[in-house]
Order: sequence, then structure tokens, then C-alpha cells
Amino acid sequence: MNVLSNLTHKYPKWSITVDYIYVLVGAAIIALTFNVFLLPNQVASGGVSGISTIFKAVFGWEPAFVQWAFNIPLFIAGVIFLGKQFGVKTLVGTIFLPFVVFLTKHLDPWTHDALLAALFGGIGVGLGLGIVFRGNASTGGTDLAAQIINKYTGFTLGRCVVIIDGLIVLTAAVVFDIEKGLYALIALYVTSKTIDLVQVGFGRSKMAMIITNNQDEVREGILNKIDRGVTKLSAYGGFTDHERPVLMCVVDQTEFTKLKHLVQSIDPSAFVIVMDAAEVLGEGFKRA
Repeated sequence: MNVLSNLTHKYPKWSITVDYIYVLVGAAIIALTFNVFLLPNQVASGGVSGISTIFKAVFGWEPAFVQWAFNIPLFIAGVIFLGKQFGVKTLVGTIFLPFVVFLTKHLDPWTHDALLAALFGGIGVGLGLGIVFRGNASTGGTDLAAQIINKYTGFTLGRCVVIIDGLIVLTAAVVFDIEKGLYALIALYVTSKTIDLVQVGFGRSKMAMIITNNQDEVREGILNKIDRGVTKLSAYGGFTDHERPVLMCVVDQTEFTKLKHLVQSIDPSAFVIVMDAAEVLGEGFKRA
């Protein structure tokens, strides 16, 4: 991934191509993980893939077709209710993931131990999602449903995701057994931690301190393109003793890559300090 990042810095026109590579590679990893770990061991760890696992067991339906049947309408609903911000990359991930699931459906399981399947399945899905997020996209699915519920109910996005995934895991526990439901919870937890590791380490949010000669452009980009607040701090250069304001902002894990790309595209020589934000209270994050 560092090679791809260096490529985009050296050749900015390649950035869109690199984003698509991230989306395709990440989606392929998720699909492969689903077929060799999660599906054969009936670990329905949330999301549309979890739904397809349940439908496969109950009705015998092909998981790839079930995923398409849910993902495409959810993407359309997302565009209708939330706007067109998802873009073509998310649509590509939405379609490509089930396609790879279909292509790799004949692969033999890599383990028949449900605990190992939950652990390594969670790692694989988290790795794939983290890579997709680095491409500034998503694989659609229940994340879009959560965003729609968030917009029209006032529930936090995190709570909406927990509700949807929780219902899927609960259904798995009923359809299979309680033990399989517990394995699904393990996989969900490992997935979330792996995404954190791929994206921004173990902190779910990051605080960035930005020193740049293009303050106005960076500030406008953060406010309008990332839709996050930014604070301008008064500071002075230690060597020159001239006023050198610092821009401070906090972003979550899915926005961190966007922030880096934004600052680098406006001012490649900007000085950026990034720190873990263990807990963030306020608008856009947790309520105090």
C-alpha cells in the first residue's frame, strides 16, 4: 500500500486509478475470506454477507446472488435518500465483491474450526474493508442502510450499525445455534479492530495539527469536502518568531485518508502532526 501511496504523490493523475485498485483488492480479500472462512463455518458476522450466509443455510440460495439482491437496491436507496456522494467507486465495490464471491465459491474451506474461522475471517474482512476505505469508497450493503436510518431517526451512525449487525447476529443464533452467534460476535469485534489497524491504528479518531502556507485553501477543503470542523490556533514560529497559525481538526477512521490526500494535494510541504484521539465528544462524534 505504501508503494501505491508513493505513486499517487509522484503522479497525482494516478490517484483515481489507485483508488480503484484499493477498492478491487479490498473487495477481493473480503470475498475470498467469506468463502474460505465465514460461509463454510456458518459465521454470520453482520452485514449483507451475514444475511447471505443465513439465506444459504435456510433456503440454499447462492450467496453472491443474495448479496447482489441486497447491495444494488441499497445503493440505489442511498443515492435517492442521501445524495450522490457515494460515487462510482462504491458502486464498483458493491458489484465486484459478490462477483468474486461467485468466482471463488468452489474453493475448499481453510479450516473447519469455527473459532479459527471467526478470528481469521474477522481479520480478512477487516483488512479488506480497511483497504477499500483507503480508496475513499465502501462496499455498500448495510452501511448504507445504517446511514439512511441515521438521517431519518436521529440515532447515531454507530448505534444504527450496531442495531443492524446485532439483528443479523441474533438471527444467526436462532437459525444455527447460540454458539455460532457468539462466534459471529467475535468475528465482528476482530473486524472492527483490524479496520482500525489498517486505517489509522487502534484509535478510532485522529486529531491533526496542520501547519501550512495555504491555510485558507486547507481550511475550506476540510469544511466543504470532508465536512468536518476546523479550529485555527494562534502560534508563532520558534525560529522566526513570526505568527504561524495552526489548523486543528478531528476526523474519524473513514475520513483520515481523505484528510491526508486533501492536505497533500493543496500543499505537499505542509507540516502535519497526527495524534490518537481516544475519545471525542461533540457534534459529529459522541454526545457529551
